[in-house]
Amino acid sequence: MIRIAVTGPESSGKTTLCESLATHFEVEYIPEFARTYLEKTKGKYTQVDLDEIAKGQLKAVNSSKNNVLISDTDFSVLEVWSLYKYGNVSPLITALVSENTFDLHILCTPDIPWEEDPLRENPTTRDLLFEHYKESLEKYAKHFILVSGGHSNRLKKCIQIIEHLLKK
Repeated sequence: MIRIAVTGPESSGKTTLCESLATHFEVEYIPEFARTYLEKTKGKYTQVDLDEIAKGQLKAVNSSKNNVLISDTDFSVLEVWSLYKYGNVSPLITALVSENTFDLHILCTPDIPWEEDPLRENPTTRDLLFEHYKESLEKYAKHFILVSGGHSNRLKKCIQIIEHLLKK
């Protein structure tokens, strides 16, 4: 099994990319558990909720039986989110970020237009947050690629990399 996580700041094309990759590889993708969780809480949360979101995402990832697993987030999202909003990170999230859950992280640049969404919080800090995502992936020596530009360019690059991984 090849495990791939798509990550990056809000409104950077993660879900669209996951949907297209899932279609191409004929698998279902793992949705971002945070969205489901926050829809139930009407967008309200505390730092403790981030651990619950992490547990929910981990459960979904671990329950997949696909030969290509595509996750619409990784645990660095929770690390960056927690640091940015609360100034620290729980031991659980730190442990999950440090593990090698995914074979490849796809980091989406925020070079596409912001799309309003009631669960999104940071329309003006996407570039800053992008740098935090990149720093986290580098800090934990994650295998990652950057994707930028239009959707078709992003998708083509990802398909080439994933197909290469599948041949190994």
